[in-house]
Amino acid sequence: MARIPDAFIDDLLARTDIVEVIGARVPLKRQGKEYAACCPFHDERSPSFTVSPTKQFYHCFGCGAHGSAISFLMNYDRMEFLDAVEELARSTGMEIPRETQQRNQDGDTQALFNALDAAAGFFRKQLAANAKARAYLDGRGVDDALREQFGIGYAPDGFSALKDALGSDERRLGLLERAGLLSKNDRGHSYDKFRDRVMFPIADRRGRTIAFGGRVLDKSDGPKYLNSPETALFHKGRELYGLWQVRQANQKIARLIVVEGYMDVIALFQHGIAQAVATLGTATTPDHAELLFRNAPDVYFCFDGDAAGRRAATRAMESVLPRMRDGRQAFFLFLPDGEDPDSLVRAEGAAGIDARLREAVPLSRFLFDSLGADVNLGTLDGKARLAERAQPMLAQIPDGAFADLMRQRLTELTGVGARGSAPQTHVPTHRVRRGASMVPAPKRSLVRAAISLLLQRPALALELPDSYRFTALRQPGITLLTELIALVHARPGITTGSLLEHFEEREEAEALQKLAAQSMPGEEAGWRDEFVGAIAQLDRQTLQQRIDELQTRVSEGGFSSLTDQEKAELRDLQQAPGKRI
Repeated sequence: MARIPDAFIDDLLARTDIVEVIGARVPLKRQGKEYAACCPFHDERSPSFTVSPTKQFYHCFGCGAHGSAISFLMNYDRMEFLDAVEELARSTGMEIPRETQQRNQDGDTQALFNALDAAAGFFRKQLAANAKARAYLDGRGVDDALREQFGIGYAPDGFSALKDALGSDERRLGLLERAGLLSKNDRGHSYDKFRDRVMFPIADRRGRTIAFGGRVLDKSDGPKYLNSPETALFHKGRELYGLWQVRQANQKIARLIVVEGYMDVIALFQHGIAQAVATLGTATTPDHAELLFRNAPDVYFCFDGDAAGRRAATRAMESVLPRMRDGRQAFFLFLPDGEDPDSLVRAEGAAGIDARLREAVPLSRFLFDSLGADVNLGTLDGKARLAERAQPMLAQIPDGAFADLMRQRLTELTGVGARGSAPQTHVPTHRVRRGASMVPAPKRSLVRAAISLLLQRPALALELPDSYRFTALRQPGITLLTELIALVHARPGITTGSLLEHFEEREEAEALQKLAAQSMPGEEAGWRDEFVGAIAQLDRQTLQQRIDELQTRVSEGGFSSLTDQEKAELRDLQQAPGKRI
């Protein structure tokens, strides 16, 4: 789908009452100008989750969750971005703008969904008529309720059963091909891709069929499992089998268990463990990791205990590390030889699986154990090797308590501190004498103050003229301040929540959301004068910076080292009123 214009998103969020959106899902209590609650994204006893109606922004001081009404729906209701926008647009009576080309694309996309839905219905009907497929499912303990819950069907033997049933004209044949349901031979003739297989529909986050997995009934007929190819609707590195069913079965998802196969998911559901999902024949990707943590705070990865399973676990660990914000946990469960979740749950029941999950290896231990498997920590060389391996991985963990503890653990193991922590966002301090000792005292930063004020009230940027000098000032944060001002001028109705979402994937995001969550001292009525005054001081600092540059050149090479234009510039700057700070 084409990108929704920023102006529409800004208008949508401006018309949305974030207190109403969150309050319908989480009990909020008013505290001054804001609202508070126990955070819905992590377990806590005292409220640290705040909602600001003026900033249209929520923030948890415990786990760091934050964002606008859109991101709240994405994280709490587990919606995709477009779904969240559509939900808010409906509630505010707004219509999402769509260009003619976009409407055509949407119609074409809907036709693909319709074709896949028709195929799913066809396969379900064929299952009812095929004794062999039903006998297979009976033998695996998949009862009628599970078959209906997962939409399980059967693709008949032969090369044209689906094609003959649904491909009544060239357009429909084209849709079936683009949906990954037909293949072509060397002569260009199309035929059914899935034949004599039990069919498992793969649903997107809205429950719509986007692909299929087929399990062969006769072991001699090709690969055991066959998945749909990548299509416009289906990207296996972004989808998880069973996630739709997990969402339907759980009002709140406390954990997700990642397994390998369709039948593993179904077997766990059959025994009352309705939090299982499966990757689709691929390693755990960063998109998988984000999707998993968007739906549950605790994620358990189940792998075989052999070398291949360990390698798969390592790839999963690498995908989740950059997403290990505080409040999230990842665990690794390695299965006995010859066992899979399907066989284990049948042998041990749900209680046995739960017991194994309680003994799963936490990510923190797995990381150091796997990196240090061939390292002798009794030697300095071994400690140095572990530190060298671990430091770049720990640098990927977002700042927070977990990152601090992981760096502390590395120091305990090796004596070496972890490099790569995020750059400091506070202003350096100077030292002042207090009594008989020297102690650091905070130095107020104009740049930080201006950014903080903008985050509290973005419209302050509109008080500035079109041109300002401070952009040439060589100070930390000047580039960010300039970008924030330009963004507000380009999108005058932007809210604090929208500003933060604009920087969501940037390294500045964490520092900005912390500043946005702070309460500003002083009265709001004085914010405008404070902001404009800060910018004026930065402009004066810029003038002084230029004077210092030119005077340094004069002192080093004489007045003649300047061009005529620079000589005139220096005279004008020295005569300018209020040039000194």
